[in-house]
Amino acid sequence: MGRRAKNKQAPPEPLDKKVFTSPKKLGKRKAEAVADLDDKPRPAKKSKDSGSSKSKQKSSKNGPKVKFADDANSSDGWEGVADDGAIGDLDSLIGDSDDDMLRGPVQEFDFGSDAEEDEPAPAPLLRGRKSKQSAAPASIVPAGVDSSESEDEDEEDDEDGPTTMANMEARSRALDAKAAAEAELDIEEYQEAAASDDEEDDVDMEGQEDANGDIDAEPFRLPTAAEKEEEKLSVPDVHIVQRRMRECVRILAKFKRLAEEGRSRSDYIEQLVSDVSSYYGYNEFLAEKLFLLFPVAEALEFFEANEVPRPVTIRTNTLRTRRRDLAQALVNRGVNLEPIGKWTNVGLQIFESSVPIGATPEYLAGHYMLQAASSFLPVIALSPQPNERVLDMASAPGGKTTHIAALLQNTGVVFANDANKQRTKSLTANVHRLGCKNVVVCSYDGREFPKVMGGFDRVLLDAPCSGTGVISKDASVKINKSERDFTLLSHLQKQLILCAIDSVSPESKTGGYIVYSTCSVMVDENEAVVDYALRKRPHVKLVDTGLAFGREGFTKFRGKTFSPSLNLTRRFYPHVHNMDGFYVAKFKVERRTKAKKGAEEEEEVVVEVVAEDGTVENKVQGQEDVAFDSDEDRPYLQEATRRRMKAKGLRPPPRTKAPAASATVKASA
Repeated sequence: MGRRAKNKQAPPEPLDKKVFTSPKKLGKRKAEAVADLDDKPRPAKKSKDSGSSKSKQKSSKNGPKVKFADDANSSDGWEGVADDGAIGDLDSLIGDSDDDMLRGPVQEFDFGSDAEEDEPAPAPLLRGRKSKQSAAPASIVPAGVDSSESEDEDEEDDEDGPTTMANMEARSRALDAKAAAEAELDIEEYQEAAASDDEEDDVDMEGQEDANGDIDAEPFRLPTAAEKEEEKLSVPDVHIVQRRMRECVRILAKFKRLAEEGRSRSDYIEQLVSDVSSYYGYNEFLAEKLFLLFPVAEALEFFEANEVPRPVTIRTNTLRTRRRDLAQALVNRGVNLEPIGKWTNVGLQIFESSVPIGATPEYLAGHYMLQAASSFLPVIALSPQPNERVLDMASAPGGKTTHIAALLQNTGVVFANDANKQRTKSLTANVHRLGCKNVVVCSYDGREFPKVMGGFDRVLLDAPCSGTGVISKDASVKINKSERDFTLLSHLQKQLILCAIDSVSPESKTGGYIVYSTCSVMVDENEAVVDYALRKRPHVKLVDTGLAFGREGFTKFRGKTFSPSLNLTRRFYPHVHNMDGFYVAKFKVERRTKAKKGAEEEEEVVVEVVAEDGTVENKVQGQEDVAFDSDEDRPYLQEATRRRMKAKGLRPPPRTKAPAASATVKASA
């Protein structure tokens, strides 16, 4: 119960005892009721003293109740209590106690109004002996720390004194100097640890553990030819192959110091490629081709990254919604997501979902498209502008086409072409679902497209490729690719890129750009094709892709030298950028210009010639006069006339004799 409930007046006595004879006495009922209440004992107020209130409440419940008597001489009343007086001996109520905390002055009762709020009163100052609990606690010394050290620290703190405005700057500088000294010590320790690691690496690791945790007594040795044959006949142990790959990488990193005598570098590389093909399931041709793209240690990271699926990503359709609204709607459905990165403002990465991402109402309404993060890159590099004519030469299933339409804001025209007519069904379905109204779907061979239509502002060519960048999605690439496949694909890509260049209008005011992209990491399908296009079309040059990340393309690779401008192209790897392997190059088509004369050609010398009639003419030295000889050309003209008449069905005239023409020639000679 609260304070107000306890301080309420007691219920009044029944009115049967008194009889009211006149209605005029009704005004005195209140006074009479108050008088009756004064005869009754008043409830005791609750003391605000936290130390003694509980004991008083207990004594009042268990002991006799205190009554207010009218008689001043009554021993049961409060007759001897003055306003500032003390209550009598409390020992009889509380009992004997060794603790003398209650021997101080008693706090006065505050009989204030009921409207006042209860506020905690300050604890009374107690006089007398101090209890053990009231004593200050001793300093706590952590386990494992010497008490002398803590005393030294306390002395130092006492010497420094409290932090004030006067010594704050000096103490801050001292702390900065101390932090700098500790950082220098950390750097020195790191360098010493690195040096010790190098020294340990110089020594052969004879005591390395095997797969079972046992320590080998012999250092690592390459298997002999007989052992290799035995492994081919039987299933190799995965742990042994894994350890052998790790050892080969370590030895190749410091070949001169760690290599076995009589073994060449090619022996270790051959063994490593063989182990990679057997461990990850590649054919030896593709394993070697991929292995040569990277340094030794990075090559294993690439193979390992191909075994891990890429993150699930979606692209927001800005024609229907905003990314913030779409993210909120998916979060409400139990989807855990976040933006892909700063390089795109429409991508979202899905971590986990309690509902199928490809079957939500938002997906069916066309608010987003399931699309890999690497597929955003070509469209970002193309950067189409509103009211442009854009061609997507290989557009199915429509992820890049709808992205282009969204960037055009449903203005201009997008021609979505695909050579496979069956794949245009999914392309058309996605175009309708995402609300793209400026897309024209067609099915032509890309190599014939310049004959069908041209004059585009921008062209996107996502060429068909081997798929070596998306091995995590299609593991069949590991075993079904051969040298012939790469040769045929490279030839097709070279044809397509030349047709894409011919389809662009160099007179375009806002465009004139081509983006070539593949989902492959092979040089034969990327840098070799781009370099071929630069050599075959001199009026085309490479420009910056506009992508803020990605590795530069190769300008030299295993004896092949490409154009220096290929460093403007971009490569993307799964083990570096956590997306599918991709390649992006951007061209700018300029107007064709006539070939300038070389410096080897001689300059023309103009000579003044005086004719017989006295006129002066300027002639180039060494240039002869060329005149029209009608007699020499007459037989050719007559023959052309005869053929024309025969074509019309008319009878031609007879031929004139040739000797007459020859005679005139002799006469002139």
